[in-house]
Amino acid sequence: MVRLIDTHQHLVYPDVAGYGWTDGIPALADKPFPVERYAELTAGGGVTATLFMETGVDDADYKAEARFVADLATSDGSGIAGIIASCRPEEDAGFTDWLDECAGLGVVGYRRILHVMPDDLSTTDTFRRNVSAIGARGLPFDLCLLPKQLRIGLDLVGACDNTAFVLNHCGVPDIAGGGLDPWREDMAALAGRSNVVCKLSGLLAYCAPDASDRAAIQPYIDHVLEVFGPDRMVWGSDWPVVDLGGGLPKWLDVTQAILSDLSADEADAIGWKTAARVYGVTAG
Repeated sequence: MVRLIDTHQHLVYPDVAGYGWTDGIPALADKPFPVERYAELTAGGGVTATLFMETGVDDADYKAEARFVADLATSDGSGIAGIIASCRPEEDAGFTDWLDECAGLGVVGYRRILHVMPDDLSTTDTFRRNVSAIGARGLPFDLCLLPKQLRIGLDLVGACDNTAFVLNHCGVPDIAGGGLDPWREDMAALAGRSNVVCKLSGLLAYCAPDASDRAAIQPYIDHVLEVFGPDRMVWGSDWPVVDLGGGLPKWLDVTQAILSDLSADEADAIGWKTAARVYGVTAG
């Protein structure tokens, strides 16, 4: 079994923050998804360390979320090796202060979800200057984009070439709709940027409800392996969103099956080595 660093562990604590984006998603709305439940679901699945990924909480709560998880990470058995915190690069006010505070919270990277924001948000000088400031601190920036936004992401990573970027969920391809093109071309273009790493995560949730399996996602995995290669790929659970695609135990089984078809070095690169390098953490 391949060791895994989960670089995309969401945790949901409704008493700590609001999660308005889950409204209308019965599998996720108004439910807690705590670290204890995550531990139960991943037992025996190879996960040896996690990176908490900011959960898209309501705007007023993103700092409270990071502070809460920083405290949670100190508890025995949490398994949390670092935090990928939310930030607002489009705003200069308070941005540097937030980076300074995060330095004491165990933050190993940042994200600003862009797939629900106007396309021009990341094109401003302010946004790009602040993302470059993250890179100047030696930390990566996670990109969450829709397929139609991948060209915008390409412009951003080119403008901030001092910053390492991690592309979430293999660029969120339309697997249910068979959307291989122009996704393949755009992913190849992003792979041409040496400061971009691809995250193998989320894919089962993008399948048709009755076809959420390895066969459905294999063409997308094959392309990502071809253009990025294992040394530029990391793995993530995307829990609890993965519940929309069969659940975490299923994704762990599929992951281990995918990695078993690779060489030991390639599997370890995707499972934990690339994550350890990009985020500066240990595999537990």
